[in-house]
Amino acid sequence: MNRKLKNSELERLDISEFKAAKKTPIIIVLDNIRSLNNIGSVFRTSDAFLIEKIYLCGITAQPPHNDIRKTALGSTETVDWEYTEDTMTVIKKLKKNNVQICAIEQAENTTLLNDFQPQSHATYAFVFGNEVKGVAQNVVDACDVIIEIPQYGTKHSLNISVSCGVVIWDVFSKLSKIN
Repeated sequence: MNRKLKNSELERLDISEFKAAKKTPIIIVLDNIRSLNNIGSVFRTSDAFLIEKIYLCGITAQPPHNDIRKTALGSTETVDWEYTEDTMTVIKKLKKNNVQICAIEQAENTTLLNDFQPQSHATYAFVFGNEVKGVAQNVVDACDVIIEIPQYGTKHSLNISVSCGVVIWDVFSKLSKIN
């Protein structure tokens, strides 16, 4: 029998250790996300993989908010974040800093996530769009790469928090092998 570990046995970072830790060169951009639970889940996943920063754009709600707090479980206090009204402002700022901008979207000429190969010493910003409309077209047009998560069932999309978790885990795993 395998005993489950207690939280105290997991040897997790405290807030100051998290803030000082070397971050994974991934930035998350949330483009007009409606669901506060999705936002909280993205924070929690970003904490788990030491993501550099989250940009909350447009109608995307900001902490502190009880519905974000419910799913974030304190990660809004650890992960660096910033609100900007216009997503394109963030995209332009990141491009000036040589960040590779990647829309997570279904579009023409996409790169499937399993084929996407991140480069060492590069920083990537992954843009996730509205639960109904996806990433805004002007944002898609400004991206360096459009990445599609392969799906084989009858539905056309994944929940944004699930998509974010899939992308972060995939890219984190690939970066861990090359760095």
